[in-house]
Amino acid sequence: MLAPYEIELSPIGKQLISLEPVNIGGQHYLKCELDGELNDGWIKELEMLAMTGPYFLYYDRLGEFDGPFLCPFDTHFSPEFPPDLITTRRYHGKTNELFTHFLCNLARFSSDFSQQPWTELRVFDPLAGGGTTLFVALVLGADAAGVEQNKKSAHSTAVFLKHYAQEQQIPFTLKEERLKKLKASRWWFTLGAEPSKRCILAKGEISQSAELISGFKRPHFIVADLPYGIQHKGGIHDLLTEALPIWNALLLPGGTLVFSWESTRFSRMKMIELVESASRLHVLDDPPYNSLAHRVDRVIKNRDVIVARVGE
Repeated sequence: MLAPYEIELSPIGKQLISLEPVNIGGQHYLKCELDGELNDGWIKELEMLAMTGPYFLYYDRLGEFDGPFLCPFDTHFSPEFPPDLITTRRYHGKTNELFTHFLCNLARFSSDFSQQPWTELRVFDPLAGGGTTLFVALVLGADAAGVEQNKKSAHSTAVFLKHYAQEQQIPFTLKEERLKKLKASRWWFTLGAEPSKRCILAKGEISQSAELISGFKRPHFIVADLPYGIQHKGGIHDLLTEALPIWNALLLPGGTLVFSWESTRFSRMKMIELVESASRLHVLDDPPYNSLAHRVDRVIKNRDVIVARVGE
């Protein structure tokens, strides 16, 4: 459902002539026609997509034989860290890994940094939970920072990352800090061989975000999945009213805020009004940004996505 939008918004989207669903041999595919021969740059972008793959070259005819024919090709995806960093950890309320990857891609595609590789970018999740966004960012090659209010969640995420690096024999350093003035804790990781990646995880309040990730440099993207559930219905307005000015101030000019939420009881229109009234962020609401809502399951009946930019 989200795959066509991801392709359209990616750098490849500018080269699209057509994009349509097709059924070949009982299997569903997206048929994509590009303006020009497939090159290394486009293959590089394909390998970073979350919602599509594997990939095939399409032929109507080969020699004297009528098609269609599909020829698989390899994107040679080289993740910064093993992809099972994202999938290994299981916990209640975990956001789907591919959807998290999709949110990160939306942030990059919609920013002034869409042509920069992930290795030059920084991602911040202010509602880090069990660390899925941080781990996706690291696997893509970005530096990552997160803030989590729940002490148990923050600590267990830091412990998991430490143990994972040890088990996978990934070079790492870890500095643990107690921030007494903030009544907070922080874990600084460097991961991998030089040039190593940085991951900062802090236990603290949203209002302390700037202090908690000081030294990380301002992020290019803020990516979050707002919590779901009864306890959150009455608090979403208060949460964002407090958080949005802080997130706005943290983002680099040209950067993006991307978050998802259950929109059944808090509509997209209300969310856009809230984001733009509580911050100087501009919500992108032209197609396909206004078509990203989708059903997840019986509990999350209509998950939607906001993409907002700084400096417009």
